Amino acid sequence: MLIVYKRNLALRAAPAVRARCLPASSPIEVPFPAPRCYARASFIHGHCAKAKSTDMTTHTIDNIRNFSIVAHIDHGKSTLADRLIQETGTVAARDMSEQILDSMDIERERGITIKAQTVRLDYVAKDGRAYVLNLMDTPGHVDFAYEVSRSLAACEGSLLVVDASQGVEAQTLANVYHALDAGHEIVPVLNKIDLPAAEPERIKQQIEDVIGLDASEAVPISAKTGLNIDLVLEAIVKRLPPPKGDETAPLKALLVDSWYDAYLGVVVLVRVIDGVLRKGTRIRMMGADAHYEVDRIGIFRPKMTDAAELGPGEIGYITAQIKQVADTRVGDTITDDKRPTAEALPGFKPAQPVVFCGLFPVDAADFEDLRAAMGRLRLNDASFSYEMETSAALGFGFRCGFLGLLHLEIIQERLEREFNLDLIATAPSVIYQIGLTDKTTIELHNPADMPDVVKIEEIREPWIKATILTPDDYLGAVLKLCQDRRGAQIDLNYVGKRAMVVYDLPLNEVVFDFYDRLKSISKGYASFDYTLTDYRAGDLVKMSILVNAEPVDALSMLVHRDRAESRGRAMVEKLRELIPQHMFQIPIQAAIGGKIIARETIRALRKDVTAKCYGGDATRKRKLLDKQKAGKKKMRQFGKVDIPQEAFIAALKMDD
Repeated sequence: MLIVYKRNLALRAAPAVRARCLPASSPIEVPFPAPRCYARASFIHGHCAKAKSTDMTTHTIDNIRNFSIVAHIDHGKSTLADRLIQETGTVAARDMSEQILDSMDIERERGITIKAQTVRLDYVAKDGRAYVLNLMDTPGHVDFAYEVSRSLAACEGSLLVVDASQGVEAQTLANVYHALDAGHEIVPVLNKIDLPAAEPERIKQQIEDVIGLDASEAVPISAKTGLNIDLVLEAIVKRLPPPKGDETAPLKALLVDSWYDAYLGVVVLVRVIDGVLRKGTRIRMMGADAHYEVDRIGIFRPKMTDAAELGPGEIGYITAQIKQVADTRVGDTITDDKRPTAEALPGFKPAQPVVFCGLFPVDAADFEDLRAAMGRLRLNDASFSYEMETSAALGFGFRCGFLGLLHLEIIQERLEREFNLDLIATAPSVIYQIGLTDKTTIELHNPADMPDVVKIEEIREPWIKATILTPDDYLGAVLKLCQDRRGAQIDLNYVGKRAMVVYDLPLNEVVFDFYDRLKSISKGYASFDYTLTDYRAGDLVKMSILVNAEPVDALSMLVHRDRAESRGRAMVEKLRELIPQHMFQIPIQAAIGGKIIARETIRALRKDVTAKCYGGDATRKRKLLDKQKAGKKKMRQFGKVDIPQEAFIAALKMDD
């Protein structure tokens, strides 16, 4: 039996493949039994895909486009990436899924991008030229701005995705400024134009007024339905510049990212600037001065696919049996060991942690497992830092630095999920600068390590410049929230129907629950972004929490003197609810030095010791009660109070 396939049979393959595999004229005649037609169609598709992967190695640097997608949270970055992958036939229809580039379970559950992901797309433009597109999907949350800046360094252009109903948000501004600082050409894309509330013309004007970009040629799309995705691909190849590089020059490649694979060892994501990177090349990491021989080279489609070589302008991965995590520093320059480049690339500015927190294993025997897990996670996330510390209450652990509270939650969850660890997190704190009486300055990461007050001349805390965009209806509540957090207003103006507020705020008032409170009072419509500005002297004091007269160093914190009593009272009230009752009475106190500023008491569980007394003289009952009272007094003196793990973070998330 003959089944005749017309040219549209291979629509599931990429356009570039259709042009080469299936001629425009005569149909294809394939002899095989009718029931196996689907399997045969899959075979043809697989054959075309194979042709694509081998044939596209003949491209020139002028036909390469490296671009990233930047946007505010939930404006459709990952959905647009899905449609671009689908439109170019990079992934077969049966293998497609939502958020295909978000590989971690935690990303899919929370609906956010945490790690920037790379994929190579093959595209034949309307003029018939074949292009290679290297796409980098980036996170949108302020806590992952370092991931964004790293990805932008490997690209020449960006798609700026803006929600056609919500318009420009705080992170839209922050991310587009990152792209402009990296020297990118920007193509505005208006997403969600199929929504009833979409106002494309107003949002175009808003982009021009607020950001200063020409939005007259902004591409209107719906990433959800796939509307106008072909126009986005045409804009990428026509409006974004190709990379520059010299194939004959000595090898120079940027180490963009690295992660640990249980089977391959350390996998390195590279962007080749000059020269050609081939299998068997003896390479040198210029910053770490480490030498390795490349044993595997490949690209992402989005699965790892082997390639023969990587030329100038290309993005791919290498493995070289790298065992030392420290040898693959993000931002390092990779060169040929025999024919090295003259000067290294500038690399990335190291990430500056703004929030610190102690992570301790619940079981002390898991400490070495925690150390190994931290090393692997540090390789995967360069903005995460840690150093060993000890606590009288919690034993051995690590003092960890994060870019924000969401970053802290994600790292803790990844450690628990990916490495099967049970952890206790101490109270988050920011870095303070302590000016001592001997005119020296020290940095304080942990309030428990604060020097004696008689040696302190002043305490300086970090301040931020916060930009908040909010609908006019919630402006009053937002201003009150900022004032309550010791903020100083810098600017207030309007962007269309929305107010843009700029405030100076102390960082330690922001890291705990400011973002949650902002979303709550604005019903989710306000957006927030910040940059660290400077350190300023403040009237700060150390507040200690005592449970059963014993200080709990994991809950000590630095607070402003004016807010110490209210925060201390709220803290002890919260702990009274979180700590379960014991067989003895437990006092919970907040103290500044030797002065108690707040106290709550957890009542003792009482066993009815007189239940066995049936009548008789009252002295029998009194004797039993006095014996119980003496036992409780001794128990309070020597008893141990178990504080549940969730109390440490929950105690800090207080409503004002």
